[in-house]
Amino acid sequence: MSKNTGASKFRKVNVDQFDEDLYEDEEDDQEVDVGPNEGEQKEALAAALKNPPIGRKNQALKDKSTNLVVRVLQSFKSNEIESCVKTLDAKSIDILMKYIYKGFEFPTENSSASLLGWHDKVFAKAGQGCIIRVLTDKKHL
Repeated sequence: MSKNTGASKFRKVNVDQFDEDLYEDEEDDQEVDVGPNEGEQKEALAAALKNPPIGRKNQALKDKSTNLVVRVLQSFKSNEIESCVKTLDAKSIDILMKYIYKGFEFPTENSSASLLGWHDKVFAKAGQGCIIRVLTDKKHL
């Protein structure tokens, strides 16, 4: 037999507020920027390329860094990639190419298409030498 605990706390919830017919979308008169802007993306990429975990033994740190860079690369629109690549120096280009190839090793949803776009633009700027340096370097991400 069940006990009557006298709890009436559940009765204080207004169930009418969850009625679909009464739902109103909150509208703001202001235009809201969704996602990072181009300047923030370039800064995030430059910061990630500045101090990569190359040559370190902590694989978890390397994986975390790679995932972060791949997410940053995916946040760029395809028409913004070339302008970003043009601002990078030769060392940063080589590190970026390492991240691109590392990203190909562990693809996520839509990451391969984004990484291919980056690979194309980096290759156009740095040429085959960049790819050869990345593939022959003994210090991996």
